[in-house]
Amino acid sequence: MEHEAEVVGVGAGSAPGGDVPAVILSARGEYVPIFVSADQAQSIGMALEGEPFDRPLTHDLLVDILTEFGGAIDRVRVDDLRDGTFYAKVDAERYEDGEPERFVFDARPSDALALAVRVDCPIVVSDAVVDEAGRPQDSVRFDDGSQEGV
Repeated sequence: MEHEAEVVGVGAGSAPGGDVPAVILSARGEYVPIFVSADQAQSIGMALEGEPFDRPLTHDLLVDILTEFGGAIDRVRVDDLRDGTFYAKVDAERYEDGEPERFVFDARPSDALALAVRVDCPIVVSDAVVDEAGRPQDSVRFDDGSQEGV
């Protein structure tokens, strides 16, 4: 089963060796932290805040190219977690002669989420991922001390 999710914050989580940037998803009443690179965290955070870069970032460029060629991103899925690694898919479509052609692309969750926040498409997370990585909302704190994000 899949659950609609939303990005509620971008911050840092504790890991062996120090703090690591993380994107926090809210799904099924739990928080799912997904560790990402510092660059990805900045890209996702700035897109959430509506702060444009002077030049298009890779994700902005990909969205522009996809749109120019008649495509659209329908949703992103965080659908698997194996050996501590999250897996994601990007569901897209392109219309030709009024007929949809659907595509599924394997993606790193950080890339999929960076695209999702730019095109405002649904994000879904599988039960298996929430079962394994979900945390009670009261166990996650944000910079301002609250338990609610952005």
